[in-house]
Amino acid sequence: MKMRLFVTAMAALITSVAFAYEPVLSLKADLDAVVSSGVVTPVDGITAAGQPDEAALKVFAERGYTTVIDLRTAGEDRGMDEPAVVESLGMDYVSLPIGRDSITYDSARKLDALIRDADGPVLVHCGSSNRVGALLALRKSLAGADDDDALAYGKDGGLSSLEGRVKEVLAED
Repeated sequence: MKMRLFVTAMAALITSVAFAYEPVLSLKADLDAVVSSGVVTPVDGITAAGQPDEAALKVFAERGYTTVIDLRTAGEDRGMDEPAVVESLGMDYVSLPIGRDSITYDSARKLDALIRDADGPVLVHCGSSNRVGALLALRKSLAGADDDDALAYGKDGGLSSLEGRVKEVLAED
């Protein structure tokens, strides 16, 4: 009887812990984890990342992503013919080259339109996700977020060394 009570109590404890657990989702994907696990989950319909390789792009395609938006400029090495790889996996490839001077509300509006026009989840990437996070912060500001919330959202998407530039743009309002 004591053993049955113990087993019942342990089962209840395990069940309550299992249902209380909610994974913490981040806008920025760890591409090594994406490849090793084969799992990626969009947040607000998007995933931010640094430069993906072919293996990572394959996982995004398998998980139903429809569009890859590349913020890297023409002179940046991607290590592959990214447009060809993306298209061979059945996704749309969109180039939106962003340099430091392109961290503007206008660029955030362009990114927003591309995300809205996509037929499914979108991967937005640059070299490290810093530019992605910068534009996501401005996009969040355009949607009505205060500066602190916009910056936090951008940081979750990879914003780092461009934070000062984003603050300059936010201050222009």
